[in-house]
Amino acid sequence: MSGIGEFGLIGRVTARLPVGPTTLLGPGDDAAVVAAPDGRVAASTDVLVDGRHFRRDWSSARDVGHRAAAANLADIAAMGATPTALLVALCMPADLPTEWALELADGLGAEAATVGASVVGGDMSASPTLTVAVTALGDLGGRAPVVRSGARPGDVLALAGRIGYAAAGLTVLTRGFRTPRLLVEAYRRPQVPYPAGPQAADFGATSMIDVSDGLLADLGHVAAASGVTIDVRRDAFEVPRQMADAAQALGVDPYTWILTGGDDHALVATFPPDVPLPPQWRPIGRVAAGTGVTVDGAPYAGPAGWDHFR
Repeated sequence: MSGIGEFGLIGRVTARLPVGPTTLLGPGDDAAVVAAPDGRVAASTDVLVDGRHFRRDWSSARDVGHRAAAANLADIAAMGATPTALLVALCMPADLPTEWALELADGLGAEAATVGASVVGGDMSASPTLTVAVTALGDLGGRAPVVRSGARPGDVLALAGRIGYAAAGLTVLTRGFRTPRLLVEAYRRPQVPYPAGPQAADFGATSMIDVSDGLLADLGHVAAASGVTIDVRRDAFEVPRQMADAAQALGVDPYTWILTGGDDHALVATFPPDVPLPPQWRPIGRVAAGTGVTVDGAPYAGPAGWDHFR
């Protein structure tokens, strides 16, 4: 990085970023201009730190770009909004290879392009710790935002997307293995059901959140905000063969990955009992009066998910 310099890198990065339909003015000025047809903007920020959220010996720069974008785009989808743009702040050591930063930009741009969004700007700085901070913007399209505090007793709990795959992949990598490839690749590049967020809003979802820190942990936020109990049915989840085989080989209960693992960025929402679930969604539990999160009617023994300070 010290050889190319900040502005040289900015020029090479911006030259390879695709431009989405909502970008009215992209990188190059003091600020970008992004269309907001709804008149409101959904916004979210997330940070990935080298050695804490990713490891360069486990993931390519392009993988990290996909993960960084997905973590933020999923938050926008979880509000019932459609992502429109990303802003990226990159702090990096001076000896970081230029090609790593360029491949990171490719991953960010490619993931954003899957939803018609684009990287519209950001900032760069030298830092002893490689850090990628992303802010995502989104358009609600006339919908009310789907918040965490709307769940009501009697609602159906439903899930869209894969769950447990990324956590299983992380365990595999931590143990020094690189297979099963399905699980390792799920950790490196999550497959987020972005359209399911606005779809859930259109079908009357009462609350929604993306599963970034673990299903039980994230449902705990919904339960606390809504003042309800959320019960998850263990038998609602089928353990895929490769996950079951990996769990047996590693001596892990696969439901630990499914119930408490993060990074898949599946979406979980509550729906009124008389509302048919959208096509991408499947029921996994119920909402009742009370407080907290249970599994099959009982408290879960053990950590509910990831805690950034533990």
